[in-house]
Amino acid sequence: MNSHFLGRPAVTLTALGTTCGIAWAAGFRGYMVELAGPASTFDWWGTFGALIFPGAVAGGLLGWAEALRRTGGRQHWRWLALAPLAFAVAPMLLPGAVPALLTQGLGGGAIAVALMAVGGGYAVSRRGPLWSRLACGITSAALLAALALAGPGIGGPALALTEPRGAWVAVLAAAFVIVLALASSIPHGAVATTADSLVPLQSTRLARHGVSPRLGKDAS
Repeated sequence: MNSHFLGRPAVTLTALGTTCGIAWAAGFRGYMVELAGPASTFDWWGTFGALIFPGAVAGGLLGWAEALRRTGGRQHWRWLALAPLAFAVAPMLLPGAVPALLTQGLGGGAIAVALMAVGGGYAVSRRGPLWSRLACGITSAALLAALALAGPGIGGPALALTEPRGAWVAVLAAAFVIVLALASSIPHGAVATTADSLVPLQSTRLARHGVSPRLGKDAS
């Protein structure tokens, strides 16, 4: 198992990210059910094509980004921070989705979630000018607050923040978005040096012979 992980880190991390993305999307569908109540319906395209599949895509891309980060990065690899936009694009592929967005605002929630994740991920990173990170952070926080407070307007008085169920739904929504934003910060992270990426492999091999790996300058 360890040799497989060390030999194919990109495959392993991409698969892990895909699994996490599917779990995130499936859980977020539960939040949507809480908002819609009995009116919530399931269908193959709307549930799997427009939510579960983009969750797998976004998670897989972010897992791949972590693999690239650990191996020194690649050219243009930081664009993978836009992976959550899959949640905004997929619903727009539904028949009539674009006109519904423009005339009724339907689908705007998916776009808002994607933007919160991308902006929040950049905001919590330590990369880029402070002013731009603050702007993204404030915007994402404002959208998140609006999402958390949207329960009563969509699901009725039962989802008011003064009600236990409403408070739980608000916490659930905020937690989902924050987790996705933290995952979206991966492509903004500092890349590992070649020496750093080899330490786990050296440790595994040398430990079999009872030898401790050399770190830092001693490893060169």
